Amino acid sequence: MIESLAGGSSGPASNERIKPVPIRVFSTGGTIDSSPEYDPNKKSVFQGTYLPTMFTQAKLNPEPVIEPLMQKDSADITAEDRQLIFERCMAAPENRMIITHGTDTLTETARFLGERGVGDKTVVLVGSFVPLSQENSDAFFNLGYAHAAAQLLPPGVWIAMNGDVFEWENVQKNREKGRFDRIHK
Repeated sequence: MIESLAGGSSGPASNERIKPVPIRVFSTGGTIDSSPEYDPNKKSVFQGTYLPTMFTQAKLNPEPVIEPLMQKDSADITAEDRQLIFERCMAAPENRMIITHGTDTLTETARFLGERGVGDKTVVLVGSFVPLSQENSDAFFNLGYAHAAAQLLPPGVWIAMNGDVFEWENVQKNREKGRFDRIHK
């Protein structure tokens, strides 16, 4: 799969073909950005975004452009919010982007974007089951994985979670196992 993502059947001949590209990150809230008072049985509470700290810690070059859109529990994201996310994606000067999102309705937002089409843009949605602000969080890994996926995947709408990439129309949240699974294998 890496060969096809990197653009050739024999792999890249030089680092030039896999050079990092500018990425825009839209934050919408969700568990990934929840405050230390997070309780999985309640709606997320926010005290700002942790994304700048996460990207600084990762020492990315170039650092992504972070554009906060909202800070909402994903259960509260509306059709109007999804339309705003779509419009911001289409207006972004970058062709590669990440959307941080709560896992409860992440697949609904991916479907909304996928059904509308994103042209030549690569859009990767990501979230976490445990906030960055708590121990044993999957947030940092998932965000890093999404960053790599956004650089390598072809145009379209994708979900990157827990070391896997899913097409927007073939994914569901598995609450019991705390992960995402393919609908059709």
